[in-house]
Amino acid sequence: MSSLLSCVEIPASSTPLYSIIWLHGLGADGHDFEGIVPELKLHKAANINFIFPNAPIQAVTINGGMQMPSWYDILDATLARNVAINDIYDSSNNIVQFIQREIDKGIQAENILLAGFSQGGVIALHTGLRYPQKLAGILALSTYMPTTEQLKSERAPENDATAIFMAHGNLDPVIAPHIAKDAFNRLHAMDYQISWHEYPMQHTLCLEEIADISIFINKVFA
Repeated sequence: MSSLLSCVEIPASSTPLYSIIWLHGLGADGHDFEGIVPELKLHKAANINFIFPNAPIQAVTINGGMQMPSWYDILDATLARNVAINDIYDSSNNIVQFIQREIDKGIQAENILLAGFSQGGVIALHTGLRYPQKLAGILALSTYMPTTEQLKSERAPENDATAIFMAHGNLDPVIAPHIAKDAFNRLHAMDYQISWHEYPMQHTLCLEEIADISIFINKVFA
């Protein structure tokens, strides 16, 4: 098993009962969403461990082979996004280690939420829907899912009913909205408990979305 990736952490200020593992996008790092924590205004904030893993540094083909934080290689810049599927599985295994670390601290799996933006959202979906214990929920932000076909045979029944919040900007120039909506439609057709949220924004987050994310997390951590 590979060693645990480095991460940014905001530990619970009181007894830790919940954990949120939040994955950044291509070229960013664990600090990228650190500032969102107070904006979420979570009811159980004092009892939540926040973990922001850093993606491994690797060459990204569409960026001229430049080395950067990346959860997986993107092989071409077409809308369909030809990606290195093996990298997705490797990164997912890394995130499973973070889930296990939280469980080892005494956090129940059903109180662990996976969140991810862009590439991070791919890994959150891929990992959460295959994880063999019930999780609290999945936030899939400005993202898509290249591994829905594999999921048909690899899905974990324990997370068949796990709530999924999928959000996208209808002006997103990085991941076209219809690519994201296709992933949503595929997951919905597989009977996942997934909701779709669309905002007038590009490849980012907006205040309305953050408010909706807050409602979602407060609900699954109720």
